[in-house]
Amino acid sequence: MDVPTIQFLTVPITDASISHSAIPTLPSDSNSITFPPHSLLRHHHHHHRRRLFSGIESTLRKTMDRLAENARLMIVSDLDHTMVDHHDAENLSILRFNALWEANYRDNSLLVFSTGRSPTLYKELRKEKPMLTPDITIMSVGTEITYGNSMVPDDGWVEVLNQNWDRNIVSEEAKKFTELTLQSETEQRPHKISFYVQKDKAEDIMKSLSTRLKERGLAAKIIYSGGMDLDILPQGAGKGQALAYLHKKFKAEGKLPKNTLVCGDSGNDAELFTIPDVYGVMVSNAQEELLQWHAANAKDNPKIIHATERCAAGIIQAIGHFNLGPSTSPRDVMDLSDTKMENFDPAYEVVKFYMFYERWRRGEVQNSELYLANLKSVCCSSGSFVHPTGIEQPLHDCVNSLRTCYGDKQGEQFRVWVDQVLPAQIGSDSWLVQFKKWEQSGEEKQSCVATAVLSSKDVTVAEGLTWVHVHQTWLNGGGQNGQTTWLF
Repeated sequence: MDVPTIQFLTVPITDASISHSAIPTLPSDSNSITFPPHSLLRHHHHHHRRRLFSGIESTLRKTMDRLAENARLMIVSDLDHTMVDHHDAENLSILRFNALWEANYRDNSLLVFSTGRSPTLYKELRKEKPMLTPDITIMSVGTEITYGNSMVPDDGWVEVLNQNWDRNIVSEEAKKFTELTLQSETEQRPHKISFYVQKDKAEDIMKSLSTRLKERGLAAKIIYSGGMDLDILPQGAGKGQALAYLHKKFKAEGKLPKNTLVCGDSGNDAELFTIPDVYGVMVSNAQEELLQWHAANAKDNPKIIHATERCAAGIIQAIGHFNLGPSTSPRDVMDLSDTKMENFDPAYEVVKFYMFYERWRRGEVQNSELYLANLKSVCCSSGSFVHPTGIEQPLHDCVNSLRTCYGDKQGEQFRVWVDQVLPAQIGSDSWLVQFKKWEQSGEEKQSCVATAVLSSKDVTVAEGLTWVHVHQTWLNGGGQNGQTTWLF
């Protein structure tokens, strides 16, 4: 889990351990947003990648194919108590980050989650919290790297970790310590063996176990976490090693992100801050172990800050502090109609539209005919909306239906957010935008995959884009209530 750690063995990151193969990413599956290959990609470039990834080329697209150039920003964030605030019942911190990311970064940047959780526990967290879909997921304390919606594993990373690793020997030696209790089966991974141990016995056991493993020819990395969890990993594993591996792959393809921001709260995140040239943020609620590591190793590094904000709010704060891009979340803008835009921005329009929809139903904006008239003005008079149930109706009828549901979610934990908002210009004045839309009311969540056509014809940037057509399909049976509560 993403909790305080004491890293017993520190392994330097060396280029020799990093593979130079290309990076796979977003797969074309039923939940993916797919576009034709980018026009800038040359035939020989594709041939080079096909040669490197012939075994998975048919099912795997590349993250870099989505980017016209080097990623503007790559955020690599721990989850528990960093991106996800378990003390924030309203999930406002992560929802603020979600709106900022989808409105300003998704199309040209990369989101990486780096967690101590196993795939099983990671998927459980996704069901509990309003998390975005990352481009890359690093799990099990940096021992597993996967790509895209289908979480396709990186076979090259597996080969790196297999070097000088023998799980049977590690297990055999660990069993000799009666103080160690195996954790649940879900937490036992190919390159991670996890135990519970009492805090007062941990240090002695770690020293003795490390000595025994060295005597048998293994130099494992032993990490003690949260006063109870003991993880044994290959020497070359860890969150920082995994990030260095990704950086090396991007660099080999000429697509190293322009900036990387690493985010953490505990000792097992410390290695992230050691990667060259990254910016780093320790959230305000960071554990003492991480702060002590920072004081001992990086206190004079101006690229690492200790935020004054908790969790995802601290990440937003760091984006602004380091001038990495826009740092005002649409959720922090009370009157979205006053936003000054320099160019048409389809992603921002989508985020803004559903922010207004949430606030309308929560009764947080004025119940005004002027608002509805403005909403109607950004919907084409002949535009249509296809409900996830398959029912089609005019967009203006959808706007009219809002009159009857103003404030119907007032006082409830009703939230709306969008994920994987990816626009593509399909004409001189039109965009196709695909995204996932989520609604949560209390414990109940509904979700759909949406496709929208937006137009700039006969409107100014200040007026915003016009919605011409919206088509939605339930995501994985996400329509529990059918038509009654799902309006847009």
